[in-house]
Amino acid sequence: MILNQITIPCHDYQASVSFYRTLGLVLVVDAPPRYARFETQGGEGATISLHLVSDSNRSDAIVYFDHPSAKALDEHVEFLIKKDISFIKRPTDEPWGWREARLFDPAENEICLMYAGRNRRFPPWRVDGPGG
Repeated sequence: MILNQITIPCHDYQASVSFYRTLGLVLVVDAPPRYARFETQGGEGATISLHLVSDSNRSDAIVYFDHPSAKALDEHVEFLIKKDISFIKRPTDEPWGWREARLFDPAENEICLMYAGRNRRFPPWRVDGPGG
């Protein structure tokens, strides 16, 4: 598996989007007021996403690990279950085109094991159009 993306909370959607665009990141998904995804110049590799949260003490950060196929994801989850790793959600096909399983690490940071294929970087609703 490879690091896919980090999702971090934001409290002011427009201010956060503006900040990351100013840093030089490329906005690839814009779903105000709740979600935005960016990639670095050049367009290869991991992405960073913002999601709107209410004020709370919990960080709401999520770390995503991508798998090369849905089968590889399912096999990895089954392997981890046999190692007594507990999941809050087993592999599920999501409406945004990803297959995801979710769990918490010992410090209660959320981890998403997933397979997104082309939809990770080129979802149909990508800002610059389908297929990038």
